[in-house]
Amino acid sequence: MKLLFKPAMTVAALSIGLAHASEITVVNFGGANGNAQKAAYVEPFEKSTGNKIVTVEYNGEMAKLKAMVEAKKVSWDLVEVESGEVGRACEEGLLEKLDIAKFGKKSDFMPEAIHECGLGAFAWSTVLGYNADKLKTVPKSWADFWDVKKIPGKRGMRKGARYNVEFALMADGVPTKDVYKVLSTKEGIDRAFKKLDEIKGNIQWWEAGAQPPQFLVAGDVVMTTVYNGRVDAAQREGKNLQVIWTGGIYDLDYWVIPKGSKNKDIAEKFIAFASAPDTQYSYATKIAYGPVNVHAFKKMDGKMLANLPTSTANLKDQVQANLKFWTDHGEELEQRFAAWSAR
Repeated sequence: MKLLFKPAMTVAALSIGLAHASEITVVNFGGANGNAQKAAYVEPFEKSTGNKIVTVEYNGEMAKLKAMVEAKKVSWDLVEVESGEVGRACEEGLLEKLDIAKFGKKSDFMPEAIHECGLGAFAWSTVLGYNADKLKTVPKSWADFWDVKKIPGKRGMRKGARYNVEFALMADGVPTKDVYKVLSTKEGIDRAFKKLDEIKGNIQWWEAGAQPPQFLVAGDVVMTTVYNGRVDAAQREGKNLQVIWTGGIYDLDYWVIPKGSKNKDIAEKFIAFASAPDTQYSYATKIAYGPVNVHAFKKMDGKMLANLPTSTANLKDQVQANLKFWTDHGEELEQRFAAWSAR
């Protein structure tokens, strides 16, 4: 009787579990990052919980999220956003407030990973990248990036104000520690745009993270601003792309839950799963983005740390993206940039 009863109970329990399984939509930036998330987060979470994850790729279009929330027709359950967006979206009431206790202790995470409306997903850097097979004069700084006489050719830059104004000031001689101090003045902003004027005719704009490595491999540009993880992915494919950490801007992407998500509880469980030390370590083995859970670093050797933007050596002359600055000034700067680039 026991032998017959036990399998019946197992089937019944499995049926109950599946009955409670849900489908949630997780939105990220795709590419190498999306692939790493799929292997480290999505597939293991589906296997351990029975929930189905539908992943959607986007380029950071917050207008779509805003339209969903305002129309009360929210189809996204969890979204990866850049730091400049989390503050603004939170202030506009577009995001659910999060309880950090559901994901761990505050001391488990980098201090900047914790926000009332989001939790850091990973740390990354926008850096100067080049193709070592094609460029013989190795750039050392943003001043070299701006020097079209020393290193002729096109430069790739993301189409937007963010980071470009910081790079422009560094190219103009502002030390990394003073970038946001200078940028917080009208004169500093004018100075950044004046510096951008100098290379405007040499810029090839990019809008998706996959484009800069493609530009470098094809020889369309001699240097480009690029996400360090995209260079890491290209290196894993055998491409001789290199980065200059000096003057890079390190930042965090955040997990946020749109206001009105019908699957908030499962989205929170996914954040907790993706924020655990073992899971964060697994993610970092697949792409060179830094964990936000400090315990994940204990599992890493020197070779792995050397490729992460938040290792001690790579951080020493980088700038931390200023979330408050971009929350306060991002909209006006992006408008100014759009008008400037259209001229």
